[in-house]
Amino acid sequence: MELNSIQHAPGAKHAKRRVGRGIGSGLGKTAGRGHKGQKSRSGGYHKVGFEGGQMPLQRRLPKRGFKSQTLKFNAEITLTQLENLGLDSVDLLALKQAGLVGEIAKVVKVINTGTLTKSVKLNGIGATAGAKAAIEAAGGAIA
Repeated sequence: MELNSIQHAPGAKHAKRRVGRGIGSGLGKTAGRGHKGQKSRSGGYHKVGFEGGQMPLQRRLPKRGFKSQTLKFNAEITLTQLENLGLDSVDLLALKQAGLVGEIAKVVKVINTGTLTKSVKLNGIGATAGAKAAIEAAGGAIA
């Protein structure tokens, strides 16, 4: 094999389509663009979603909703999960190590789902009113 004899695999390359080069080519006259109209002209272009001046669909429909980007840093934990954790003192780091909240969580709140019988002290963790009453009834505290 010599450098000057290297070739592409058969069928790997094909000739570029030459349009507008006469009737015999099969792509003469209109060059595959059809007859008249905006798309047949050079520079014929319209924006995505343009409907010929009619109010476009994305503007006809009402705007609804909003999803806050700060919500991904919030997490919740239930009383049952606190019970199963089995720790006397619970903070954000302990919850992350136990895998109960995501690694990017910054704010954690205890919600009143399930029951709590063990005394648990919460450090830097919020709680709903019902959850707070349940934790204090079990002898725990929220700091």
